[in-house]
Amino acid sequence: MTILITGAGGTVSRAVLRSLESSPGGAADVRVLVRDPAKAPSGVQIAVGDLDEPGTLEEAFRGVRALWLLTAMGPLAPHRSMNAVWAARQAGVEHVVRMSAIGAAHDAPTRNGRLHALSDVELAASGLDWTIVRPAFFMQNLFGSVNGDTLYGALGEGRIGMVDVRDIGDFAAEVLRAPTRHRGATYTLTGPASISLSTVAADLSQVYGTPITYQPVPVEAGVRSMLEAGMPEWDAKVTGEYLTAYSKGWGDYTTQDFEKVMGRPARSFDAFARDHAEQVRPTTR
Repeated sequence: MTILITGAGGTVSRAVLRSLESSPGGAADVRVLVRDPAKAPSGVQIAVGDLDEPGTLEEAFRGVRALWLLTAMGPLAPHRSMNAVWAARQAGVEHVVRMSAIGAAHDAPTRNGRLHALSDVELAASGLDWTIVRPAFFMQNLFGSVNGDTLYGALGEGRIGMVDVRDIGDFAAEVLRAPTRHRGATYTLTGPASISLSTVAADLSQVYGTPITYQPVPVEAGVRSMLEAGMPEWDAKVTGEYLTAYSKGWGDYTTQDFEKVMGRPARSFDAFARDHAEQVRPTTR
């Protein structure tokens, strides 16, 4: 069974690849779709194509039985998802595992969530077998958020069932290896606990052995910082929509979906922090 991975240069798809590589059989049956082969990961088949250009996808999708479909956040995401689903239908792909967004719905509080709802419905109506994965806020989003003894964040006191991206990778690999077990399922992936950044600061204090204080940042200031760092305007403003929703408690829940499928609990924030202490608080800034 050939597994095709889209979004191979991104954080989540890289985690999916690592999990597939470490699973029985390794990465011999894994193919990645890239626009630039020079940037492709090593050890896997490489297919050159662009989800913006449907005419480039026929060869990339040939012989694929399972597709990991991830499109980068942005106003063109439904166009890219549509092109991938069409190419999958034409190529006879048997199963599509689509990464959607937490709380994706037609009445979601973010434009990204509403756009993902459109693509989720399209996939479900495509005639293909499918599974939809909706991860919560990534723990990895906190990389670089600690400066000295202060944790900065624009989540207010909102609690979130944040999830480690490594668990998303493990979960996706499990579904891609045995997709028929998950036909027609929609999974919402969270960590084991819903926590605030005040709790995160307390956990980090234990990891670093020194007090860490949480300093809330206004959402507007957070968006401004993202723009100054070079993030596209649409992405920064939609991230601000998420931050506003989270600060009001929109993400304050957990699910058992991960544990039911994987047979183990999702990683805790404490475990994540201990494994990534240097990335959360870089030694040089």
